[in-house]
Amino acid sequence: MKFGVQVNLYRVPWQDIVASVRTMEEGLWNSIWFADHHIPPGGGGDDIEESKNAFEGLTTIAAVAGMTKRLQLGNLVLGNTYRNPAHTALIAGTIGAISHGRFTLGIGAGWYEREHEAYGWHFPIMKERQDRFEEACELIRLLFHRQEPVDFQGKYYQLQHAQISPANYESSKPIPILVGGTGPKRTLRTLARYGDVMNLDGWEGGGLELEYYKFKSRVLERHCEQCGRDPKEIRRTITMPCLITDDKARSEAMIAEYGNGTVAGPVQYVIDRIGGFKDAGVDEIMFGYLPTGNCDVLELFEKEIIKAFL
Repeated sequence: MKFGVQVNLYRVPWQDIVASVRTMEEGLWNSIWFADHHIPPGGGGDDIEESKNAFEGLTTIAAVAGMTKRLQLGNLVLGNTYRNPAHTALIAGTIGAISHGRFTLGIGAGWYEREHEAYGWHFPIMKERQDRFEEACELIRLLFHRQEPVDFQGKYYQLQHAQISPANYESSKPIPILVGGTGPKRTLRTLARYGDVMNLDGWEGGGLELEYYKFKSRVLERHCEQCGRDPKEIRRTITMPCLITDDKARSEAMIAEYGNGTVAGPVQYVIDRIGGFKDAGVDEIMFGYLPTGNCDVLELFEKEIIKAFL
């Protein structure tokens, strides 16, 4: 079992992000992840909230690649609606090269309407966002997996004899594509066709019940069967809002705020919940909610949780 953290980029100073990165690099952590929003989520148009720090996802990853030698790197997740997929693939290839192959490209269909409004980006209806996303994933996979120039004529994106270089740090190991979301009809089908990593987000409506994960896995496997893909090729991961505490009231308050996908409680409870997912085939847990810059919390998770799975 591998463990990472989705480190918060919003309403925090840069030095707190650096502190988290350095503690994780020196510790037992396997990976570090960053979201991708251009204004702090939840600002709702409030000038004071939206003026607070919102570090950009890809430039942050590039900086962290230069600060680390061991940690795997990725975004949970980039928004396709405000990123041209071919340009995103080019940036990913560069980050993959400077990190010596430690980068996973995490991308989703986009959801935060307010940031589109703020920056003047078109925010399509859900169907169009899903159509664009599926087309983008197909295009990106072609650029990562082909050694020759790519021609692509989609409804939304076109390429004419385009080739990214560097595309991959090692030609035999294309950059993995993490598909954000687990919508059963479209998103998991896109994952089956073009992705390499499934991520069940604990903030989803179904939460992190084991049976919910198993249901999503079965849907993915059906899509894989329909498109002729071995589901074992797709790595399974979970983003888990998590809190270690013996204080029941504190656990309940966090669950009330962040939803039923939150895993909050004593150490053994957290270990047991993770163990159930491990037995079901989950390869990696990315913890969320851990306060950025609080190295004591990172070290507590290393001591109490990560070591239990070594």
